[in-house]
Amino acid sequence: MTHKIGYKILTQNDIPGIAILGQQLNPKLTLEQIKTYLLQMFKFETYTCFGIFLNDELVGVSSAWTTVRIYSGKQLEVDNVVIDSLHQSKGLGKLFFEFIENWAKKNDYKTIELNTYVQNSKSHKFYYNLGYSILGFHFWKHM
Repeated sequence: MTHKIGYKILTQNDIPGIAILGQQLNPKLTLEQIKTYLLQMFKFETYTCFGIFLNDELVGVSSAWTTVRIYSGKQLEVDNVVIDSLHQSKGLGKLFFEFIENWAKKNDYKTIELNTYVQNSKSHKFYYNLGYSILGFHFWKHM
């Protein structure tokens, strides 16, 4: 069976599907918490949400933020990247990042940056294989 793969920029109308995938990445959050955060995120002009579809079913999402940094220029900061657990390790993540990287090039971004959880070694290997390297440490303080 041939699978049809598609991509699109998601909108607030896609929040229910985004939230379900987001919960796979953040299982401690409820769907309602994730939906609330997504509503807030979509209000920012610098926010973009990408989706990958398999046979018209949303199977992956990635949030992205436009920033400009002195060390990098116009940058796409990618986060909340998730491919549905039922569809992982099938090459969809690589295809999804090819789409995101091509979109970034077409829109004059100079770099793509992302964070990944320290304990998520599977993602580290994935990003290394795509040509990403570790630039520094990410610190945070919960308020």
